[in-house]
Amino acid sequence: MVPKVQRGFTLIEMIIVIVVGGIIAAMTASILTLPINAYIDSSRRATLTDVAESSLRRLQRDIRRALPNSIRISSDGQTLELLHLVDGGRYRAKLAIDASTGLSSGDILDFTASDASFDVLGTLQNFGNITTGSDRIVIYPVDASGANAYTASNSSVIANTSTADNLDFNAIQFPLASPQQRFFVIDTPVTYRCDTSAAARQDRVLLRYQGYAIQTTQPEPPASGDAIQANFLSSCQFSYNSGSSSRAGLITIELTLTDDKNESVRLVHQVHVDNQP
Repeated sequence: MVPKVQRGFTLIEMIIVIVVGGIIAAMTASILTLPINAYIDSSRRATLTDVAESSLRRLQRDIRRALPNSIRISSDGQTLELLHLVDGGRYRAKLAIDASTGLSSGDILDFTASDASFDVLGTLQNFGNITTGSDRIVIYPVDASGANAYTASNSSVIANTSTADNLDFNAIQFPLASPQQRFFVIDTPVTYRCDTSAAARQDRVLLRYQGYAIQTTQPEPPASGDAIQANFLSSCQFSYNSGSSSRAGLITIELTLTDDKNESVRLVHQVHVDNQP
């Protein structure tokens, strides 16, 4: 019986297999790496976009709830301030006449002398959200530089004795009557500030402040009470076109976010602002 001959791989065959296997592995890795990297890059961009859009939605909500003509933007375009609305309605400007008796009744708002109360036409829908003793009533906010709620010349603190259909407040003679008999109720200023001074990118943030006192001139942001709206903020810019009596104002917000991998997204958003007092 002839014994079977056992043969192995020669060194040359092994080298050929290793070389061919390496080539195939390199080709496979190249094919897989590109879509994986593309997915990771897309995921980072989506995360940045989601953060930016979330901040823009909050900004838009606050801006649309701003007292007309209360938008103030700093000279460098890095800070935006507004007065936040709680409620609003129409005040009584003329006495009601009873058709059967001819008698007049009602509490009108007097603009010729100091007054401390008036009837609300209808009723306030959000009266439960008003904090009497601190929230303020505002009449005819014309602009953010003249007679306005920032200077308190056309605003007064609402008294604890107020009801949903009659507002009491600290006695004041309002300088101007509203052509539409409109009044507004505000609670606190709100400020958005861009801080891109930090060395670490994750510490460059968009901040929101509230709960501080109304001041005549646009103040520096408070030392506390800030809430981070977005991080990885590489640049931002606020600009405001106040519009006219026939056209709403327009705020333009530009945000650019850049993460640690240099992935970057830039969003530009415009918000129409009610400027009819």
